[in-house]
Amino acid sequence: MKAKSLLLSLVLFFLIGTSIGQNVLDGVFVKEHYPTRKVIPYTHLREADVMWSKRIWRKMDLREKINHPLYFPTEKIKDRRSLSQVVFDAVNEGSLTAYAPTDDEFTTVMTKAQIDGIMSRTDTIYTEDLDNPGNMVMKISKNEINFGDIHEYRIKEDWFFDKQKSILDVRIIGLQPIIALEKDGEIRPTPLFWIYYPEARSIFANAEVFNRANDAERKTLEDIFWKRMFGSYIYKEQNVYERRIADYAQGLDALLEAEKIKDDIFKLEHDLWEY
Repeated sequence: MKAKSLLLSLVLFFLIGTSIGQNVLDGVFVKEHYPTRKVIPYTHLREADVMWSKRIWRKMDLREKINHPLYFPTEKIKDRRSLSQVVFDAVNEGSLTAYAPTDDEFTTVMTKAQIDGIMSRTDTIYTEDLDNPGNMVMKISKNEINFGDIHEYRIKEDWFFDKQKSILDVRIIGLQPIIALEKDGEIRPTPLFWIYYPEARSIFANAEVFNRANDAERKTLEDIFWKRMFGSYIYKEQNVYERRIADYAQGLDALLEAEKIKDDIFKLEHDLWEY
């Protein structure tokens, strides 16, 4: 009889403990807004309404202070993921298409094997054989990707003037993560793949981003890109030679050329108005 009572007490204790554990709320309210948030659709745009357009490629360094909400956390935590973690999780589960790193026109889809090769890399190392001291044996180690090594993103976007609404607007077309890998004893930036940004918008709309000013009013990745709350610089504009700025300007001259391109876009809109 005592054994049955003890067993019943243990069962009740386990059920109560489980119930309490399931009702634990890490915070003062249940978050309902971001997990169910919908994407704001683009307004319809006709070819006849676009009186001017220019294609631009940018580089976004995640180590810049303004871009830290996109870079951190470098490891997964409960309520937040970095831009790279969101992108790689979506690509890995198949909800986001990855295109070849050299294909910014989104025509060559990467295979599952190619994606797996990016997610984890195999390295060959030589270690001392414990059974035969002095002899080296080859071992293959498999290393998961380190999101902290993804310091940079390339952005492909189109600027255009919509005469129907009389505004200069911009739409992001694609994003490309760049990882820093060691090759031949030096760190080199390595492009991984392209993603089509309109396809990623619905995923970004549900991914929280830390807000330095108010933790109760967090933004999403979609907010960051929609409101242009990131730092970047132009490294290429569409031209007849299909060359980058670095092909004809170096150092300070390259930065000045990038600023000139940005200033020309601003002046174009400014000159269309009469005061």
